[in-house]
Order: sequence, then structure tokens, then C-alpha cells
Amino acid sequence: MTLARIGFAYNPTNEAALELRERAAGWCHMRGVGNWASPAGDLEALLRELPTTDVLVVLGGDGTLLLAARAAAVIDVPILGVNLGKVGFLSMAEARDVEAVLEKLVRGDYAVRERMALTGAILPGGQPSEERFSALNDIVVARGSLARVCRLDVSIDESHLATFVADGLVVSSPTGSTGYSFSAGGPILDPQSRNLVVTPIAGYLSAIRSIVVSPRQVVRCRVVDAYEALVSIDGREDRRIAVGDVVEVRAMERPIRFVEPTGTMPFWDLLRTKVELLPS
Repeated sequence: MTLARIGFAYNPTNEAALELRERAAGWCHMRGVGNWASPAGDLEALLRELPTTDVLVVLGGDGTLLLAARAAAVIDVPILGVNLGKVGFLSMAEARDVEAVLEKLVRGDYAVRERMALTGAILPGGQPSEERFSALNDIVVARGSLARVCRLDVSIDESHLATFVADGLVVSSPTGSTGYSFSAGGPILDPQSRNLVVTPIAGYLSAIRSIVVSPRQVVRCRVVDAYEALVSIDGREDRRIAVGDVVEVRAMERPIRFVEPTGTMPFWDLLRTKVELLPS
């Protein structure tokens, strides 16, 4: 595919991201490649520009990419993360290589990999709701700021799985399996697989630590008891929920597409390398 226009979503609070944005824009100008730039959190600007964009390049850490992925979930444009954070599990390139990576994009020297995302809804009192939201990594039902556990009824389709007394519940995508779900004891999945991972957070006397379910199944979590509870969407947006509310999570029908430049380190090698960077 010939690239006519590249978008750059960046972290506006990171000086290195601002400098990298200027480097990338200068590279595009010198080679006559159309481009635009917007803060990753400006969803309106991203949705306005993406329909005429061939690739969205995200300059920042994983949090920046998760913000930009909200727009990619609406408008099907492949996305490439250029890491400026400490670890960057979601990034396929490092900031020092940005010119070389852009050269590969223009030459068509890359593959596009599909990753399953999540779609969720809050059902007030268990009643139907038309409002839905998307997440690339995970949707978390958790207690509020006070250190009081929640009682959560969890079902898979029509089958009751368990009633957890816990700090919360993580429902993650394969991409998000390296995040909060993993720290709560869940498995790591290949990011190109299609499954949901359901993991309680600090479950009290729970025999079920984590399960993996089919993308055709729906996970429902009803708040039975909680002093306060919230839903966290990719760790970037929190919504308060009440006792009796149900959070429903399923696989998004259309995947989010990730650009993988030729020569990118395979996922399991990348995982090992990134884990070695984590503080012990």
C-alpha cells in the first residue's frame, strides 16, 4: 500500500514526544509525505483526521497508545506505537529509530497484524443500555478509594462462574494480558489470539484464579455489595457504578490493526526483553 498521509498522535506533556513529533514531521516534509499531528487525548481531532489517513503513528508510552486506540477502534486505520515510555509493551519501535521506521512505512516494508479489542457496557440495575465503550487492554470493575472489598457475581454467558469477594475483576484482551491481569495472576496470551481473560484482583478464599474464555462468550459482572465501585476503561477513564449494576464485556467484532515494521522483534522475545527492564 502506498502511504499518502501519516498521522502522529503524541503525548503533549512529554517534551521528548514534542521533539519527536517535530523530527517526524520534518522527515515527512523532506520526502513529500502528507502528515498531521494531534495530542493522543484529543479524540475529536483524531476522528476528524483519520478517514483520510493511511497509518496512525503514536509517539509516547503505552498510556498514549491506549488513548489513541480509542479512535482506531472507531475508524479502521492501522496503528504503530513508537516508544518513549519506560517499557512500552504495545510499541513496535523505539524513538531512536523513528526515521528508519518511517522509511519502512513509505517503502511498504511492514506487515499488519490484527488484535482483538473489547467492547463493554454498564447496565444500570441490570437493565439494558445502548451506550457502549471500547478498550484495547482491559475493562476493570474495582473498589473505590477506600480499602473495602467488593462482592461480585461473575457469569460467562448464562453460566454462573463465581461470587468473588475481592478488590475487583479484570477482563482483558490478549494484548492486555501483559498488564493488570498479569499482575493479578492471569496468564499471558499471544496478542494475535482471540480470547478474553477473566481474573479476580486479590480474591479472598477463591479457588478460581483466572480463566480464559472464547471470544463468542459474554462476561457479566454484577456488583452485589460494595461501599463504592467503579469501572476503569484501559486505565484511562473511570466511571462510578452502584450496587445492582452489571458490567458486560465481550470481544469487539472488528479487530484493531497494528503495523509491524519488517525486522520487528517477535512478541515472545520482545516480552522477555521488556520484562528485563521492569524494576525488581
